[in-house]
Amino acid sequence: MTNPRRRPPDSKRERRDLGQQVEGRRAVRELLVAGRRRVHDLWLATDADDAPVVAEIVALAEAAGVRIRRVPTDQIDRRARTGAPQGVVAFAAPVPQADLDSLLADPRAFLVALDGVTDPQNLGAVMRSAEIAGATGIVLPTHRAVGLTPAVAKAAAGALEYLPVAFVSGVPGALDRARRAGVWCAGLDADGNQSLYDLTVADAPLVLVLGAEGRGLSRLARARCDVVASIPMHGHIASLNVSAAAAIACTEIARRRAG
Repeated sequence: MTNPRRRPPDSKRERRDLGQQVEGRRAVRELLVAGRRRVHDLWLATDADDAPVVAEIVALAEAAGVRIRRVPTDQIDRRARTGAPQGVVAFAAPVPQADLDSLLADPRAFLVALDGVTDPQNLGAVMRSAEIAGATGIVLPTHRAVGLTPAVAKAAAGALEYLPVAFVSGVPGALDRARRAGVWCAGLDADGNQSLYDLTVADAPLVLVLGAEGRGLSRLARARCDVVASIPMHGHIASLNVSAAAAIACTEIARRRAG
């Protein structure tokens, strides 16, 4: 059931989102723990329970000099842009934008590029998997893709605060830059010509490229990949959600790089 008090989506506003509004206890806690950007306001529901994480959020906010406002739950729900803000909303400076060429210059580069992902839950989940796997950055297009909305921040569960984010005008152009920098580009697609588990460049400087929901990799992005790999399927269902595929791929690449 949808929340009738939730703000209607506004695509123009969504594209401008750079993580300024963060909702949910885990995401807000990591925002404060990371300390990467200034948090200027914290809204906390007056009837919030006494869970340890709530007390920790308050202590972290007080230590950082964040203004704390105790407000009724319905006021938080009206301001929230996710279905379950858990009585906590923070307002912060935008997420810093990383420089793609600097990320590519890292001799241990492991970047995840998303070619037109539009679902905020998918983007947040991919960011979470990438950060846990030790990715050194994520590459996102500025057009025809979801921005860093509150739903993305909540689904990322704090990964947004640690994973460098580079915005590019288009993923194909970013892959051209990667190849010129000597970084391998590996696409992931259901009809890839080799298994993910045989990816020989997994431990080299690498950009892992994932396509949009439904259509997969675009023709231009695929053409710029050095290799296109697939995840072997052993059941009756022939494909995976992009966030599930990202979790498997990032975990496998992390395993290979650790070895």
